Amino acid sequence: MVEIGKIKAVILAGGKGSRISEESVFKPKPLIDIGNHPILWHVMKTYAHYGVKDFIICLGYKGHKIKEYFFHYNLYNADVTIDIHNGVKIHESAAEDWRISLIETGEETMTGGRIKRIRKYLGNDEVFFLTYGDGVGNVDIGASLAFHQKHGKLATVTAVRPLARFGSLDIKNDQVRAFVEKPTGEGGLINGGFFVVSPKAIDYIKDDTTLWEKEPLEGLARDGQLMAFAHQGFWQPMDTLRDRHHLEELWAGGKAPWKVWQDRS
Repeated sequence: MVEIGKIKAVILAGGKGSRISEESVFKPKPLIDIGNHPILWHVMKTYAHYGVKDFIICLGYKGHKIKEYFFHYNLYNADVTIDIHNGVKIHESAAEDWRISLIETGEETMTGGRIKRIRKYLGNDEVFFLTYGDGVGNVDIGASLAFHQKHGKLATVTAVRPLARFGSLDIKNDQVRAFVEKPTGEGGLINGGFFVVSPKAIDYIKDDTTLWEKEPLEGLARDGQLMAFAHQGFWQPMDTLRDRHHLEELWAGGKAPWKVWQDRS
């Protein structure tokens, strides 16, 4: 079995964030701050806490802004001396030791299409983590990987029980029997992202127009290849300005449940 530190985390960060347009008109939604850091950073810190340091970020809408953020990240988190003629010398840096591949996957490409486009950056047989760049939670990444490796199916979705506007999961004995995107009314456990996926599952994606949450997950569930890792803790997407204010309040009050990592001294 592959060690968690050798597994890549793929983050979908290309959407337009139309439901939070008050903020996303200026930047992609994953760059909207919670505290002094983009929500994308919070997602990455969760994975890094469990030893994941290799990230593939699927870019789309205003993707150049995300490139600029990470290009300057070390500079912003370090003591530096700037010699006008000889360049910049980094002294001490608080930047994380992450490897980040920023991949242009098309502004209009759907979530499944974005995954298909980064296939060549993944190993042939190794599983990878997959999640959204706008949702946080105190998901036990290590436990989700162990669960995935034990059942041996092609994909694992983290199942959560909050808002009813996401994909509903019909689960029996931990196996997803059906996947229904955005059911009407209050549902049960829903798609919380934080997937563990075999590259073979990408074969369920047709092209750029494919939503990961539609035909691929529906097909995996139909074929008995989608399992659910139940998460009973905190999970919250940032879909609206109200969501953002709620997460900001939790962070500012020192009560952010998704902050599983320790600050550096």
